[in-house]
Amino acid sequence: MQDLLLGERQALIRARLDLSGRVIAAELAQELGVSEDTIRRDLREMAASGLCQRVYGGALRISQSPTSMNERMGIAGESKAALARAAAGLIPAGSTVFLDASSTNLALAKVLPSGGGLTVATNAPAIAAALVERDIATIQLGGMIDPKVGGAIGAKAMRDAEAFRPDILVLGVCGIDLEAGVTASSFEDAEFKRFLASRSRSVLVAITNDKLSAAAPYSVVPLSRVAHAVIEADADETEAAALAAAGIDILRAV
Repeated sequence: MQDLLLGERQALIRARLDLSGRVIAAELAQELGVSEDTIRRDLREMAASGLCQRVYGGALRISQSPTSMNERMGIAGESKAALARAAAGLIPAGSTVFLDASSTNLALAKVLPSGGGLTVATNAPAIAAALVERDIATIQLGGMIDPKVGGAIGAKAMRDAEAFRPDILVLGVCGIDLEAGVTASSFEDAEFKRFLASRSRSVLVAITNDKLSAAAPYSVVPLSRVAHAVIEADADETEAAALAAAGIDILRAV
């Protein structure tokens, strides 16, 4: 293994990232018979090329999200529906809720109880439409809609959001990891999500398996800010335990 060329070594690192979602520099150095400095240099080069996200001691797989809300809505529909049903049970009657723009949150909007006295705000037109159909009190933030995000995230939406102090923020997640925390694929979306989290009493996330131990390029909040996480029924036990150890209440969808 010592004689691997640079390209071969980085290909092996990418394969490990694809398989487990993370690599540890010290472990790779020992396995490949090279120095940790060499591995760190490899990881720096790979991060600069957008192939991974560097974290202390190693690197994480970068979450690759589809390019639009419409595309995301067509992926893993049954899994998102199960997550939505479980998440709905964590939202008390009479709550003020913010549903961030995400395809999983769209599934949640379709199953929230119409007689629960909820007031729900959102920056996503598709979510607002689903809420109105269920006769739920709905507030739509204004501004230009970002087609990739599926919601308004610009200056107007930020100003509108200043009026809210939600009991629960259901945060759209592009990646979640013990070290990276909750991450987003868009700089402006991450900024908008951070602002919402700063004004919310509690943060809830509903996570498909591909988002676990993955990191998108932009930080949103650390795991310490997340109160509840709904995960898939077959989510990896080790990854679930890591989130629970960070103080997050874990609920598996069924």
